[in-house]
Amino acid sequence: MADDAAYLAALPAPTVIEEVSFETILASMKADLSARLPDIAPVLALESSAAVKVMEACAYRETLLRARINDAARANLLAFATGADLDHVGANSSPAVSRMAGEADDRFRLRILLATQARNVGSPEFYRLVALNTDLTVKDAIAYRDGRDPTVNVAVLSTATDGVAGAGLLAEVTAAFADPANRLVNGVVNVVSAVASVVNIAADLTVTPNTPASITATAESALRAAWAAEGGLGRDLTRDWIKARLMVPGIYYVALSGPAADQVVPPHAAISIGTVTLTIGEENS
Repeated sequence: MADDAAYLAALPAPTVIEEVSFETILASMKADLSARLPDIAPVLALESSAAVKVMEACAYRETLLRARINDAARANLLAFATGADLDHVGANSSPAVSRMAGEADDRFRLRILLATQARNVGSPEFYRLVALNTDLTVKDAIAYRDGRDPTVNVAVLSTATDGVAGAGLLAEVTAAFADPANRLVNGVVNVVSAVASVVNIAADLTVTPNTPASITATAESALRAAWAAEGGLGRDLTRDWIKARLMVPGIYYVALSGPAADQVVPPHAAISIGTVTLTIGEENS
């Protein structure tokens, strides 16, 4: 989903949303009044004058009004809308898309985007959307073929801690592709789990003085949380990435012993982190 977020983030800033500055508005109001009433210029030069205070109050209210207009504009844009506003964006999209019960904004936003891209039945976006529409436990999915084999494989990444899509979820997604609304003529779909390998991690840690032994649990939690957020389909697990995520406050140096090499996967596969063995080796004085 990160690629889709990047796509929306890369869009140019919408011109309907303006930069709001209290100082700019106030200066413009002063200039306008001075042009209409030149004799008032000396009064406006006094920050303590009643006229300036009135204009400051007016400028503040205009700042609030313009900010509210910006918020209203954002509420109609897929990249910015949240909550109920995003529900309306989905309802106004073509085709209309409804939020699944309990679905977070980011996932719902992705399905709205995919719905506009999946009109070509049989496209990669179509397969991904059908899988995501099946169940909230589908974190992501991708369609691919092996060589010239006409079978379309759909790799499913689940929201489970290890990312593995279990038999029940795979059966549910398979049934979705068998539904008449999604079934392709002469199309064979094979649904599989995207997790292709489980990687165990081991490292010796050099810590700073007075670092508690609980630092190993803290570092492991940080590592797993980072992979849950940054990992996914086609994401390589590199040694440099692992060491960087283990460098939480209190850790001075990470000597990584496993994995021995960077773990590289194709776009349709995902890596699951298995055991994480962290040992405090010495203290950096």
